[in-house]
Amino acid sequence: MHSHVQLMSPRLHLLFGLSLACLALTGCRETDPLAELLDGERGRVVRIIDGDALVLDTGQSIRLIGIEAPARPYKDREGDPFHEESKRMLEDIALGRTVQVKYAGLTRDRYDRALAHIQTTDELGPPYWVNQEMIRRGGARVRVYPDTAIANAPLLIDEADARAAKRGLWALTAYTPPSAAHLPPDFSRFQLVHGALDARISSDAPGASCAWSLKSAALTLTIKRDAAELCQAAPGAHILARGYAKEGQLEISHPLNLQISPE
Repeated sequence: MHSHVQLMSPRLHLLFGLSLACLALTGCRETDPLAELLDGERGRVVRIIDGDALVLDTGQSIRLIGIEAPARPYKDREGDPFHEESKRMLEDIALGRTVQVKYAGLTRDRYDRALAHIQTTDELGPPYWVNQEMIRRGGARVRVYPDTAIANAPLLIDEADARAAKRGLWALTAYTPPSAAHLPPDFSRFQLVHGALDARISSDAPGASCAWSLKSAALTLTIKRDAAELCQAAPGAHILARGYAKEGQLEISHPLNLQISPE
């Protein structure tokens, strides 16, 4: 891990778009982050597809929002490291449990999967906010989309804790966030990267507000309109960025996907 990363307190990453009250651990955790969400169906979990997808006894498949689990094998694509462990982790947390579906905006994806947070509601085990528990155990990484971003902020704190403790996938070198300067030009996947903002530049990418070049790196951060406030960040700031990297660009679609380290 690079020297500027060692200076960051895992629990004190500054999050653009969050108030100081929420940054304090008491502020984010005293209220129920799911209280403002819309209740959906209830059902019993009868199948786990992978670390962020499952099926209820109603037949409804659910994609857990706010998290990105290691991908399972698909066609000619090999599975990501830790994909089997992640699936087993979700089985341990949720399989056979009755859960309440909670919607945070967009409710269905193009595959007709419900996009939701879920909570266990039975007495077969501890009460879990399942999405959060997967992050706490290191079974997945946080990934925020603008249309389902409500209640995602506390997950970043849980992820930082899991990363610092090297729980789950964070024990693997494959998931250690690299320096942006070390990514090859043809890198293409969802990734967390460390770096330092260099210069704000214009971008012709569809839906972009601006872009940031990163010091000593070929990778550019493309700031989408839903994250436009990040165009006002300070050059030189150390960052932890998360998004899909492709053709030398990493897309930042929501302010929570770019964390600024303390000075």
